Amino acid sequence: MNKTYDVIIIGAGPAGLAAAIEAKKTGAKDVLIIERNDEPGGILLQCIHNGFGSVLFKKDLPGPAYAYNFITEAKQLGIEMLFDTMVLDITASRKIYATNSHEGFLEFDAKAIVLAMGCRERTRGQIRIPGTRPAGVFTAGMVQRLVNIEGLMPGKNFVILGSGDIGMIMARRLTIEGAKVIKVVELMPYLTGLRRNYVQCLQDFNIQLSLSTTIKRIIGKNRVEAVETVKVDDCLNPVAGTEEMIDCDSILLSIGLIPENELSKKSGVQLDPLTGGPIVDENMATNVAGIFSAGNVVTIYDLVDYVSKAGFIAGKNAAMYAAGQTAVKKYVEVKAGDGIRTVIPQKISVERGLVPLSNEVLFEMRVTKEYPSKISVDLMDGVNVIASHKEKYARPAEMITMKVDWNDLTTKLSKDTAGLVVKIS
Repeated sequence: MNKTYDVIIIGAGPAGLAAAIEAKKTGAKDVLIIERNDEPGGILLQCIHNGFGSVLFKKDLPGPAYAYNFITEAKQLGIEMLFDTMVLDITASRKIYATNSHEGFLEFDAKAIVLAMGCRERTRGQIRIPGTRPAGVFTAGMVQRLVNIEGLMPGKNFVILGSGDIGMIMARRLTIEGAKVIKVVELMPYLTGLRRNYVQCLQDFNIQLSLSTTIKRIIGKNRVEAVETVKVDDCLNPVAGTEEMIDCDSILLSIGLIPENELSKKSGVQLDPLTGGPIVDENMATNVAGIFSAGNVVTIYDLVDYVSKAGFIAGKNAAMYAAGQTAVKKYVEVKAGDGIRTVIPQKISVERGLVPLSNEVLFEMRVTKEYPSKISVDLMDGVNVIASHKEKYARPAEMITMKVDWNDLTTKLSKDTAGLVVKIS
């Protein structure tokens, strides 16, 4: 099988579905989604809690309902989907090699590609928790699938490491299903998940949270029997004398997500060492011509609505590229300044050719620490403020979004600018 498509999207999660829909609406005739699972929707299908759709639909939806809206529209538009198919390689010339059990080895050519592979969870091995290696150590997403999809309870008495959103949500879910969540311990001195999940999932269910605390070692032979926790100082070093032994049979790890970028690297896409995802411009274009990227494969989002918005941008511009309608002549870099850890996009086009792209530039960033009071997020060209955005507060777990008009931005730029910096003031 060897066929050429206008746009091929890798991944049928929220970013991939949104990209396919927008590519089709923009004029791409042949659009294909390649998905390694047996159905579209991605991680949303196991997220049966609500909290999705507040930005796009002005509704409070569970994950499957949010996904259903996009799956239905994609089918109505006649978008082709290939399931149970693993993409093996992508080249810089936009050739895709894949395989499945039905057709064997597959080859595709694409005029444009959207990378939307999502992310994966960090594991125990990646943070090197000392101790024995018994059964009963799970990632949060695995427990979510076991409970919500498979109908299985993996344990009775849990300690959760990490205050990520999935971990806090599963603390509530496990409690509802009859398990005992003894404590959530978090290495950092602040929440790494949304505040609303702390209130709704931990406080409302009287589940204890200990900040600046981690697991020192895991104890158990065949099954987890206990964990030893310890407090950490400002440099994240263990504080002697603060150890606590907690009896439990299960450990749930909610210790962060990693963008899934093995295919990105194979195609020659340049990655940002801080986000772990591709370096993109305001059109979600990577450094490889015709390859775009969107969603959690670029950076880890806090709201799925913005994952879909990134998909819309990538899909639209992929379709325009496939039709030969876009061109960028010159870029300037965008860097994270004081108080900002990461910023998307990492570069902005300052000269465009052919058909103009969207004039709205959406900056998405995370801060380095908690700011409990009002702040100003400033986009600066050297000493000049190009645009400002006010926030009542800022937290590392919650993304800040700032919209800037491209025409206004490029008009204010000095001709000899070395780049842009986003900073907190």
